[in-house]
This record gives sequence, structure tokens and C-alpha cells, in this order.
Amino acid sequence: MKVGFIGLGTMGGGMALNIRKGGYDMVVHDINRDAAKRHIDAGCTWADSPKELGAQCDVVFTSLPGPPEVEAVATGPNGLIEGMKLGSVWFDMSTNSPTVMRRLNATFAAKGIDVLDTPVSGGPAGANSGKLAIWAGGNRETFDQQKELLDCMGDQVAYIGAIGAGSVAKLVHNCAGYAVQTALAEVFTMGVKAGVPPLPLWEAIRQGAGGRRRTFDGLAGAFMANQFEPASFQLKLAHKDVRLATELAKEMGVPMRLSNMALEELTEAMNRGWATKDSRVAMVLQKERAGVQIEVPADELAEAVKRADAGSPQA
Repeated sequence: MKVGFIGLGTMGGGMALNIRKGGYDMVVHDINRDAAKRHIDAGCTWADSPKELGAQCDVVFTSLPGPPEVEAVATGPNGLIEGMKLGSVWFDMSTNSPTVMRRLNATFAAKGIDVLDTPVSGGPAGANSGKLAIWAGGNRETFDQQKELLDCMGDQVAYIGAIGAGSVAKLVHNCAGYAVQTALAEVFTMGVKAGVPPLPLWEAIRQGAGGRRRTFDGLAGAFMANQFEPASFQLKLAHKDVRLATELAKEMGVPMRLSNMALEELTEAMNRGWATKDSRVAMVLQKERAGVQIEVPADELAEAVKRADAGSPQA
């Protein structure tokens, strides 16, 4: 089997080398030929265009900046679609639009080419070391057939669902991270302006309940199970805590946009009569606004938490 890789930048460069280390015959391409020097030194072959690369390969990977670049490589002049063979497979590892990937999947399927979206998480260090999460959307059978290739690049390779599902998971992950980053900047500046030196403040909050918990652990339990009684921490107590924090921010003259929005959410939930329910019941408000129902059976949720705690990807 011959493998192609397009996009040898900060992320793709390391991932492509890890496939090569797995012993695969490889063809590479990048808009900047100099980016391929270490890959050619490692025994990879250069292709002058996506079309040329696609014509030589059974499986193609792309790692590109975003949707415009992916579409250009896929369907632009000398694009992949002009070269790839019937029965070949294309994995896009870019952080991409699920809508774009669904459209490209339909276009390539008409020519007998299978497309999966497989974005990654782990940063440049993970791309070089092979310690990446890879989230796949597309044909499950194709995913299973090619999983060994994905395992060359990541230690947490998981099938998420139909085409576009991998991209959805990546966008949820990244957007949440930057929202949390914004909230952390907000509350931390308040704490420092209130008189606590940065290092002791960081050391203290890092050992609190929120600091010890992984970012997405708060979704498990009450929210995903849709069970808010008995309360682990009552809504009225959470409301009091956030109110005190925003009052302190006002005293210190620190803007707290996100924190005040959180207080408004908790206040609305209080006005629903949920004061003694688990504080996560305020998240129900967003479920209502989004028009979605989320209620995972307790046994399935417990099994998923067990897998996550063991560090295993989804089966």
C-alpha cells in the first residue's frame, strides 16, 4: 500500500514522519517543497501536485490550515479528485467545517473514493511524538480497515460517527477550550487585583475541585444523565458563590462579562424553582434554547466514564 500526505507544516510534518516510521511507502506534497526535506531524507517520494500524489496512492492524508485550502487541494486545478483512483481513501486531518467535509464526501463518493474527516488534538508536540487524539467521521468499515495507519500518528484514535462527526467533535473541543481560557483570564485578573499574588493564587485554585477535574468531566453525571437530584452541590449555593465573586469584581473595578452571564443563568434557574437541585441544572436552560434532548442511560454513561478514566479511546 502506498500512502500520500499533503501538508507538511507544524502538525502534518510530524504526523507524516510517524507514518513513514511505521514502514509505509510514502509520497508527500506541500506548497513549500523545503518543508518536505526531512521526509525525502527519510525515504519519501515527492509529488509536484495533489493530482500527481493522488494518482500514486491508495490512501491520502491532508493536514491543511482550513476549509479554503482543503477545497483547493481536493477539487481545485490539479486537485486530488483528478488523480485519486476508484477504491482509494482520503483522510482529512485538518480542523475543518463539517459542512464542507460532507459536501466533499458526496463529490468524491460519486467517483468511488471514500472520504473521512479525522481532525486531531495534541499540538505540535503530540504530532511529533505520536501522542494525539484523532477523531474520525465517515464510513466505519473504512475506519477499521485503515486504523493501523491512524495508530501510527495517535495514541487515542476514536471513531465518532458519520462523515462530519470528527470535525464537530474538534470544534466542540477547541471552542470550549478558548471559552474557558477567556473565563480564566477574567476571574484570575479579578483575584490578582483583589490582592492575591499570581503564583499563590494559581497554586491554590489548581488544587481545588475545578482544578483537579478534567475540563469535560463536568458534563458527565447530572447533565448528560439529565438527573439533578440528589444534588452534589445545590444551585442556591453556586448562585451565592458566583454572586459574591461578581460583587468583588465590582468593588475592584474588574470587568466580568462571562461571570455576570453565568450569574444571570444561575438566577434564571433559581427562578424556575430549582434552588435545591444540583447546580448543573442551570445547563438545562441551554438545552432548551438549543432545542436538544440529552439523556444518556446511566449504565452507558458509567461505562464511558470508566473507559475515559482508563485512558482508552471509544471502541
